[in-house]
Amino acid sequence: MRIYTHSACLDHDTGPGHAEHAGRLRAVRDALHASGLPLDWQDAPPATRGELLRVHHASLVDRVLAGPAGSEIEWLDSDTALSAGGPEAALRAAGAALAAVDWVMAGDDRRAFCAVRPPGHHAETDVAMGFCLLNNIAVAAAHALANGVERIAIADFDVHHGNGTQAIFERDPRVLFVDSHQSPLYPDSGHADETGVGNIVNATYPPLTGSRAIRALWEDRLIPRIDAFKPQLLLISAGFDAHREDPLAQGMLEAADFAWITQRLIEVAERHARGRIVSTLEGGYALPALAESASAHVAALAGQRG
Repeated sequence: MRIYTHSACLDHDTGPGHAEHAGRLRAVRDALHASGLPLDWQDAPPATRGELLRVHHASLVDRVLAGPAGSEIEWLDSDTALSAGGPEAALRAAGAALAAVDWVMAGDDRRAFCAVRPPGHHAETDVAMGFCLLNNIAVAAAHALANGVERIAIADFDVHHGNGTQAIFERDPRVLFVDSHQSPLYPDSGHADETGVGNIVNATYPPLTGSRAIRALWEDRLIPRIDAFKPQLLLISAGFDAHREDPLAQGMLEAADFAWITQRLIEVAERHARGRIVSTLEGGYALPALAESASAHVAALAGQRG
């Protein structure tokens, strides 16, 4: 399988003490290089402005691409930094997902993981938020739709709700969005009654929820909905901050749980999408746990069972 990444994603500077920093991506890339997995590493191309405009308003695209005004770091909200390296990092992060979709759709049983930052699933049509500048997974989904894919499922297992992805696609029945996340927790969205046009499925769990209960949410509720939708392409927002060691939430998962969810998603993709999956990195802020969990996820995608 392929790994799409780019060194420019390391150049986005969020300042001292920020949870979303370049060390996250270094930890993931180092772990994957050391894994011994048969990985095909590819440099991510930059997304074009036109590709971004499929899901984002011009005002947000132009703001992000302009970079910080008059300082090394500008804060777009209390959590979200825009640095001098931010525009290129954002273009490469979105471009990784675009290139991965093109490659995966060109053959059968192809899977790709985008080892990129900044993450994307909180970015809405016209708002950057929650460490996210542009919505990488939404850009990828819109690109696939523009190129003839009729049914796309997006699975998000980040501990935080993917509010941006939901907001972008909640009126588009061609996209099914399923999301498991802790509640209450930032961004205080993703409740069960948020169903879009029948294409949004949110499964919440309280703080300190462990493996058995979260696996049951996927096995009993989320996987069956994806299965019934019969997607032609499966996209994954792969956040690993539901790990028990993560400092930003109170999930109780371990690396093996992320591998288990991944394997269940693979089984659905093999039934309906000719095995085609694109996954992109979202959250995860305890570096050893992030590295171990991302490696377990990629190993599952590469066909290794734990």
